[in-house]
Amino acid sequence: MTVSFSDCMQVAHGELVTAKQLLDREIADYPPPYSACDAQYNHLLAERRRVSRLLQEFSAEFHVPTPRAP
Repeated sequence: MTVSFSDCMQVAHGELVTAKQLLDREIADYPPPYSACDAQYNHLLAERRRVSRLLQEFSAEFHVPTPRAP
């Protein structure tokens, strides 16, 4: 069985969606009070931002510049 690039991208996207859902749940369940100096909470927020940026990259239009000269 051959796995295509598209298949790999779909799996990667699905894994990122799952990761974001898990991070969202962990952040929502994080016990208050939390402050800006809470390293673990800040790490969760940073990871969620990173995963969100990666998901945006997946939905962004991909452009490969090609030369127009023969």
